[in-house]
Amino acid sequence: MAVACLPEDGGEVVLVREFDGGRDRPGVELVERACEVGPSGGKLCLFTDLLGDPLCRVRHSPAYLMLVAEAVGGPLGTEIVGVVRGCVKTVACGRSQLFSKVAYLLGLRVSPRHRRRGIGRRLVERMEEWFREMGAEYAYVATDRDNEPSVRLFTGACGYAKFRTPSVLVHPVFGHDLAPSRRAAVVRLDAREAELLYRRRLGSVEFFPRDIDAVLSNALSLGTFLAVPRGTRWRGVEGFLASPPASWAVASLWNCKDAFRLEVRGAPRLWRAAARATRAADRAAPWLGIPSIPNLFEPFGLHFVYGLGGGGPAAAGMARALFRHAHNVARRGGARVVATEVGACEPLRAGVPHWPRLGADDLWCIKRLADGYGDGALGDWSKAPPGTSIFVDPREF
Repeated sequence: MAVACLPEDGGEVVLVREFDGGRDRPGVELVERACEVGPSGGKLCLFTDLLGDPLCRVRHSPAYLMLVAEAVGGPLGTEIVGVVRGCVKTVACGRSQLFSKVAYLLGLRVSPRHRRRGIGRRLVERMEEWFREMGAEYAYVATDRDNEPSVRLFTGACGYAKFRTPSVLVHPVFGHDLAPSRRAAVVRLDAREAELLYRRRLGSVEFFPRDIDAVLSNALSLGTFLAVPRGTRWRGVEGFLASPPASWAVASLWNCKDAFRLEVRGAPRLWRAAARATRAADRAAPWLGIPSIPNLFEPFGLHFVYGLGGGGPAAAGMARALFRHAHNVARRGGARVVATEVGACEPLRAGVPHWPRLGADDLWCIKRLADGYGDGALGDWSKAPPGTSIFVDPREF
């Protein structure tokens, strides 16, 4: 990719180029450690440990690219001062049988010493050039709703429009298993069954990936699970699709723990002590089922629940049974939290157990990249009203 130059004060020049894994890894790690993720102005910061793989959040996507901004000629010599990642895939647009090639921009970081110099905007512009080369019609980005500098950058300087407002819901993993639901039975589907069910039942949900088979067969995917009323006779996925029960829910699990780790920093000592006390009580008397707060103040892993869907009047209860199962899978796998992301109008949200203090409200912004073509059957997706659900691809969570 061609190099772009930004002249800086004091003769320093910033080059935007493709990431080179052989020489850029240490510099990228320094930038990641220097940047906090979350609302600006707060004391709590969420740090990400990429486990030595800067591409871990995009390398499972069909096409991906990482760019770095490199400062040359400054007081510290040559250093990496910014990074951004992007990927391109084909997804559903919320209407039956309509798909679009979209690009997702993520992991934009600029070192604190080099902010407010236009480096973030230039990284985004260079990435958008690659998106267009790959044939993407839209680009979108997710940011924290309360991260005002990020929102201003994308909706102002970069020309994105506010699009969707999903929420990240997080539940801690306790020191004990949760009792299975007495009203629902959980059936594990193999990859073929899961693909068939998803394409038939969720194939028109916004951002549903056309290559769902690649997602489900990925080594990080821990399985797909279907909850049905207890006592329902299981006749295989074909029988289920032909005659589903009155209520049901489906979800899949993704092992983020083996891709990256998170760490909460800046918590008061009192919070840490209180969390330790809950864990001690849970260990001493697990039969009491005391909710305990795992140690989130050192690097921890998570499991992500994706592909949540369902139907029927008791679908939220079926979803609750799936999340109890997901909690126990996470406990056995050594993850400390279970997370998911749902749309603002998600009908199954009531069935997702979560602790509000651990979650976040996201803002997805979108930009139409392609010019000079008609609106066609889809129209301008960036102006479409939201549907009830969103499919959040775990490969880029």
